[in-house]
Amino acid sequence: MKRIHIISNRLPFNVEKKEEKFILTPSVGGLATGMKSIYKNYKGYWIGWPGIAKDKLIDNDQEKINKAFLKEKCVPVHLSEDEIQNYYEGFSNKTIWPLFHYFNEFVEYEQEIWEAYVEVNRKFADSALKVLEKGDSIWVHDYQLLLVPRMIKEKRPDVTIGFFLHIPFPSFEVFRILPWRNEIIKGMLGADLLGFHTYDYERHFFSTVRRLLGLEINFNRIHAEDRIIMADAFPMGIDYDKFMDASTETRHRLMQEKSELQLELERYFLISPHRKLILSIDRLDYTKGIPNRLKAFSIFLDKYPEYQGNVSLIMLAVPSRGNVEQYKKLKEQVDGLVGYINGKFGKVNYTPIWYFYRSLPFENLIELYNASDVALITPVRDGMNLVAKEYVASRVNKTGVIILSEMAGVSKEMGEAIIINPNNFNEIAESIHTALKMPVDEQRERMAIMQKRLKRYNVFKWASEFVKSLEKVQDIQLQFNTKKVSPSIQKLIIEEYTNTKKRAIFLDYDGTLSSFKPNPQDAFPDEEVLNIVKKLTEDQKNEVTIISGRDRDTLEKWFEGYDINLIVEHGVWTREKGGDWKMLQQINADWKEDIRPSLENFVDLTPGAFIEEKNYSLVWHYRKAEPEQGVLRANELKDELTSLIANHNLEIMEGNKVIEVKSGGINKGAAALRFMGESDFDFILAIGDDWTDEYMFRELPQKAITIKVGMVNTSAKYKVESVTAVREFLKQLTL
Repeated sequence: MKRIHIISNRLPFNVEKKEEKFILTPSVGGLATGMKSIYKNYKGYWIGWPGIAKDKLIDNDQEKINKAFLKEKCVPVHLSEDEIQNYYEGFSNKTIWPLFHYFNEFVEYEQEIWEAYVEVNRKFADSALKVLEKGDSIWVHDYQLLLVPRMIKEKRPDVTIGFFLHIPFPSFEVFRILPWRNEIIKGMLGADLLGFHTYDYERHFFSTVRRLLGLEINFNRIHAEDRIIMADAFPMGIDYDKFMDASTETRHRLMQEKSELQLELERYFLISPHRKLILSIDRLDYTKGIPNRLKAFSIFLDKYPEYQGNVSLIMLAVPSRGNVEQYKKLKEQVDGLVGYINGKFGKVNYTPIWYFYRSLPFENLIELYNASDVALITPVRDGMNLVAKEYVASRVNKTGVIILSEMAGVSKEMGEAIIINPNNFNEIAESIHTALKMPVDEQRERMAIMQKRLKRYNVFKWASEFVKSLEKVQDIQLQFNTKKVSPSIQKLIIEEYTNTKKRAIFLDYDGTLSSFKPNPQDAFPDEEVLNIVKKLTEDQKNEVTIISGRDRDTLEKWFEGYDINLIVEHGVWTREKGGDWKMLQQINADWKEDIRPSLENFVDLTPGAFIEEKNYSLVWHYRKAEPEQGVLRANELKDELTSLIANHNLEIMEGNKVIEVKSGGINKGAAALRFMGESDFDFILAIGDDWTDEYMFRELPQKAITIKVGMVNTSAKYKVESVTAVREFLKQLTL
């Protein structure tokens, strides 16, 4: 991998103007920590907003900022106050943020802020395009830049693009509310690799892709028209050693080196050594469940009065979006709850809640992690939540208990925590009681397991695993492209075609010559297909055969008057041009009445499914069904049919959103070979799109040119992306 460039909303430095110079100080966030090792090791650039609106810059300030950042291999994307207001404060935080966190009542659907979001995403993409070179890769981050991957891919399809979403991806039922849902999903699918914190978010994304765009997904691979896109779960870690080392240093400071907060905490424990501290650290956001936490703490003190005077909750609420109405109301609610609880349970020498509405320096955070017996982390929805990991990493003596919301992504990695439903106040209250009573040996056992896991999978491991997967998807796409009918391969095929005298051409119909339709009978050949077939048959050197799973009456009607051969029902019937229908071997359909009830039952169970009956097969279609239910029912049906066909000479064939039961011993490969007979064809071409065509690809002579339509694994020598590509290829043959 040549270079990796990072694109995020913010650059990894804070910028400040001092005496006409702009001074950069490194950011301390998890993303900045993890990504510095990537973009610097891979000699890339970091593209992002510098943190100052360009309206506030004077004279040549912008040029000075650009030079300062360029020294750090950073490319500033300068935004105006209006752009920041509409793109960031607007669409990003008033539309995407609440929707993706399931707060539908807070979502704003304003065309103006959507247009600003598109425009600013375009600015980020254009800035990246300026630094790209052949062989480079890009890693795009988070919900502010969902459109950037596609914007770059459209201009530079050769570039490998990764995208990571740091917040939850919602279920389809929530995501579908968004008016611009298709644009957002297509924007994300510009990436070659998509990363999520948990499998749940990945699963929701796959469901949305299936339902909105109808794309096929196998395992964790999305089969787009022209490439394979991978998605996977990469739970983000922290700089574990940084927190562990800082915590160790804090515990060994000399008296004169200790901060005011540390001295205050030590005095607290000196006066009341039996008292316990519970820590709550969050940005003041409606997703964090802070009011729920306070109500649960109040219930705990009511239910267990013996802890009144002996347990305090340290609540650090970092200010956030204080000018937004929902956040103003949230602060009023939190302030009111804190005041109520302190008024109800407080005493002269006891304050139940120590409330800090501000951010604290890193050093003070470590001191709080060190001093607190319990970490209370109960968001109602959270992409990951690194505070939980920071607390664990800071517990040098391996004591301490975490109470953790099941709605936080981190809960999937920290099963040793006390996992709670953040909306169940009584459960949270009971969990506080359990945590405070937990024996030290059990605390250490649980903490040791979590520390071992988090130390191993830290932020650097997270970043490197994503890069490895980015390299893997490059290899997968390269494998596909080696089989792809490129212009050079097409030229060779046309040359071979031109220089031969007797040609056999086998063309599947559905998914090859014609796109799939919800109703199979609507997929009749359009004028373009008929013109292609006509031109192919006008060449006397060509024997053109439509080889399909369709019934004979339909294809005979559709291609009446055309000088072609037909092989139908996967090889049961054949008709040479101008001749009569012949059955390749004697088979019967007596078995249908045994199988039909099972198919009918699955039609009843699956809205949108239906049965197509052919002379010697039954087909269960689920193209009109809900995508995920259709796949589920198809797997169930296959299991049931496997036992039913045991006493019959039958085969189960899985096509594109169909399950077909047919008489055994017949397939397209055997039919094509029999059809050619002893004829000496010096050019053989076969094109098809599904598993029924694999028989043909495998059984035709080695010299045959076999072409698969689609991105999946195949026995064919070559691949093309789509029906459109097939048509263009065949047109070139007829020029």
